[in-house]
Amino acid sequence: MNSSLTSSRSSLLRPSVLLPLLVLALLAAVPFVAAATGQPFYVAFFARIIIYAIAATALNLALGYGGLVSLGHALFLGLGAYSVALPAFYEIDSGWVHLLVCILSCGLVGLITGAISLRTSGIAFIMITLAFAQMGYFVFVSLKQYGGDDGTTINLTSHFFGLDLGKPYVVYAVALAQLVLLTWWMARLRSSPFGMVLRGARQNARRINAVGFPSRSYLLCAYVLSAIVCGIAGMLLANLNAFASPSTLSWVTSGDLIVMVVLGGIGSIFGPLLGTLAFLGLEELLKGVTEHWMALFGPIIVLVALLGKAGIIGVLQKLEARRQPNDADDHAAPMAAQPNLPPLGERR
Repeated sequence: MNSSLTSSRSSLLRPSVLLPLLVLALLAAVPFVAAATGQPFYVAFFARIIIYAIAATALNLALGYGGLVSLGHALFLGLGAYSVALPAFYEIDSGWVHLLVCILSCGLVGLITGAISLRTSGIAFIMITLAFAQMGYFVFVSLKQYGGDDGTTINLTSHFFGLDLGKPYVVYAVALAQLVLLTWWMARLRSSPFGMVLRGARQNARRINAVGFPSRSYLLCAYVLSAIVCGIAGMLLANLNAFASPSTLSWVTSGDLIVMVVLGGIGSIFGPLLGTLAFLGLEELLKGVTEHWMALFGPIIVLVALLGKAGIIGVLQKLEARRQPNDADDHAAPMAAQPNLPPLGERR
């Protein structure tokens, strides 16, 4: 018992675990610091980071665990946003109604699009998911009564138990609580039988099928779960901005989510959080330096990706291995970033 307690303590002291926990603690302190300094901007900015970290974690379930390179997850983020906007247009402010619409729409669309997309692999899978997202984008652009391409303002935000998610401090607390619970769930899922089958299917789906596990069914389940969680992130984003726009469904948003996951560490537990913080934080810093920030942002992302192919988590684990060379093999397994996805066209 003492050895297991010592092992758990040492694992918490590793940089790849300690740094994300420190980030979560600092995020919890942001509202108090913002209130003390009279800077509500920080609440809105870090709430956006937390919400996109939820969406990136959702994508990590499909991409990192299942090896499904989806360029269509912006579709679910947009569906979540419009799950608030459309009922609010008809003066429905019940958060339970918004949540029900979000879960049903994202779950159903995720089931249909996932079942079709999973009949393919490699580049075909990527292009089909992208096509579905673009179809959703043009559907909402065509809805002129709801603002069309200009989007729609949300006058009635979601209410749960008397709490209004339209208030920045409330949506911040709810989003942070969800991110913590989601991260804990992803950690448990990773070592569960379901998670092991997913990771096995990413490496060799035929072998998983041969031992009696229908890999496609497991991957479809992961895809639908990922869609629903991503939709809930879109719902939180709509409440934060009090606005919903078809631009949320753009393929650019899907690309950003993939970059966040890759930057943090594909398949890792805390990678999406660190990747989102680095991505959006760097973007905000460069905006304050020059109006041509995009010209600097792209090369920096490429450089970071080249220097650390396993993402930020991978870099931290390399530092751990150098500090404790005897335990390097033990440390690589629990939260390895899994950057080596199967070659395109060889997943099945």
